[in-house]
Amino acid sequence: MFLHVKSVVYLHDYLLRLEFNNGAIKDVDLRDELFGEVFEPLRDLAMFRRVRVNPDTETIEWPNGADLAPEFLYEVGVTVSPQAKLTA
Repeated sequence: MFLHVKSVVYLHDYLLRLEFNNGAIKDVDLRDELFGEVFEPLRDLAMFRRVRVNPDTETIEWPNGADLAPEFLYEVGVTVSPQAKLTA
């Protein structure tokens, strides 16, 4: 099965809560991943908070075009209980 991100919630700092199409909910801390020309602008929390799910690519994306593969996000994420579903 291909992984897709269904929804995203900004929690705090560089932490996001993601819901995947397989039902998993994971918290993903991207603090250590924001390097390189495309990702460095996301170190500005005002920009980082503007994350959304792109319905065409089915992963998270920012207004500057930065995105991350759902498989990577799933791998680095920490599973949270279904009761935590997309709430901060």
